[in-house]
Amino acid sequence: MTIKTGIGQDSHAFEKTPGKPLILAGITINDETGLSGNSDADVVFHSLTNAISSVTGINIIGPIADELCQKGITDSRVYLKKALEDIRQYKINHIAISIECLIPKISPHIDAMKQNIADLCGISINDVGITATTGEGLTAFGKGQGIQAITIITLSKK
Repeated sequence: MTIKTGIGQDSHAFEKTPGKPLILAGITINDETGLSGNSDADVVFHSLTNAISSVTGINIIGPIADELCQKGITDSRVYLKKALEDIRQYKINHIAISIECLIPKISPHIDAMKQNIADLCGISINDVGITATTGEGLTAFGKGQGIQAITIITLSKK
């Protein structure tokens, strides 16, 4: 059996002015300032998309996402779905995501994020793990300046 592991990372600073919604794993986090970026800046979906790209070698975040943004497509679900098309010959065994930020508090949103990821990827919620940390305030993310997500995905050949 062929097993592959991919790793992806993404980070964005918070917008300077309020108004853009904060979206993580496709979930809108109310009463929080959104992240800066051409798209919805969903660092969780970008990180997952990058993890898939590390397996396939097809970079979605970058030229493909930039082209979609220019066409007005800013929903990161679209980028993730494009990456998922490239791994149809694989079964997703597990997705592990670590989110680093001071704000917002991630714990109240973990179950909804896991469910959203599971639904989009066609896997069980039990095959998605999400942890969160402030990193003890040692980085810009832990100091409240933005959010970082790191994802590992494990796949096996169908």
